[in-house]
Amino acid sequence: MKHTLLILLLACAVVATAQPKIDVDKQMKLSLHQYKGLLTEFTDTTLFPQSVNPDGTYKKMKSEWWCTGFFGGSLWYLYEYTKDPAMKAAAEKWTLAVKKEQYNTGTHDLGFMLYCSFGNGLRLTNNPAYKPILLTGAQSLSTRFNPKVGVIKSWNDFHGYKYPVIIDNMMNLEFLFWAAKASGNKKFYDLSVTHADNTLKNHYRPDYSSYHVLCYDSVGNVIARKTAQGFADESAWARGQAWGLYGYVVMFRETKDKKYLDQAVHIADFFTHHPNLPNDKIPYWDFNSTEIPNDVRDASSAAIAASALLELSGYVKGEKSKAYFTFAEDVLQSLSSPEYFAPEGNHYFLLKHSTGHKPAKSEIDTPIIYADYYYLEGLLRYNKITKKKK
Repeated sequence: MKHTLLILLLACAVVATAQPKIDVDKQMKLSLHQYKGLLTEFTDTTLFPQSVNPDGTYKKMKSEWWCTGFFGGSLWYLYEYTKDPAMKAAAEKWTLAVKKEQYNTGTHDLGFMLYCSFGNGLRLTNNPAYKPILLTGAQSLSTRFNPKVGVIKSWNDFHGYKYPVIIDNMMNLEFLFWAAKASGNKKFYDLSVTHADNTLKNHYRPDYSSYHVLCYDSVGNVIARKTAQGFADESAWARGQAWGLYGYVVMFRETKDKKYLDQAVHIADFFTHHPNLPNDKIPYWDFNSTEIPNDVRDASSAAIAASALLELSGYVKGEKSKAYFTFAEDVLQSLSSPEYFAPEGNHYFLLKHSTGHKPAKSEIDTPIIYADYYYLEGLLRYNKITKKKK
């Protein structure tokens, strides 16, 4: 009898540990409520929600701002889960609001602007009008790649340097891989691989932390390694580490080249095992800030990393897979707690405590639109994984 009882207790324990820690349905419904409120605040499609100013007013940006695809993308994610027709209509409206950016050759961020909006819209609705817009945008992005330098140019100038490249640029390669498949034009694939290879070679330190800004000369030599948004040139700016992690997970998915998987694993291990990572796994805005533990957090970097780690957990095996999944689950659990998630208030944004550009005193300890986007993406990925495990 005792033996049978022990077996039953152990079985219950296994079932209990297999249960998801996050109530995705609850979080999605709360998110839907918040974003329906946000939609009442934003009716002019020439001004996009970005953040909240220190005086409590909305920070609103025009379509050429690099973050404008995240609002439509978040609405698409909410529609994907809830099937709420109001979300579909809103997603279509705010996606079309960035349509003109398909011709924008002055930015490297067209992946964020177009693929998060039109890309998700195409995936979910197969609207044939979206495809040519995306392909035009991919062509515009590709004009920023100089084969002599071997990387996609980020900004047109950075303190006098004429070919700066930021780690964030890894996030726009997913868009180009899609374009290669959709158009049959291999140049999009090839330039993405070249950019990723040079970034892997030049942007990373021996500990697999990343510089923020690399400055190249006209023939591809690195002439400076700097930061713009980090604490110092040699520090590990938290969101930059998350961008790189996510980017190399995508590189492995799209190429199946093991060197990208190895790189993603190295970056993941740097991020998840960093001694300055707090117990709730939401990093400070820079891993090397001298103000730790009294500095501000960056929920956005946590959300980006969690989404990437959930995908990465499916590409590795054994303890690595379990560790990455568990870390991402813990992050999403923290982000879903009252400390970070706002079911009411917060100007209808979802997450609190993100940091955009602390050195410029911009968007410090505040909601930011891309934090919400990657949080919702992480919830969707988590939901799919946990359903498969049942």
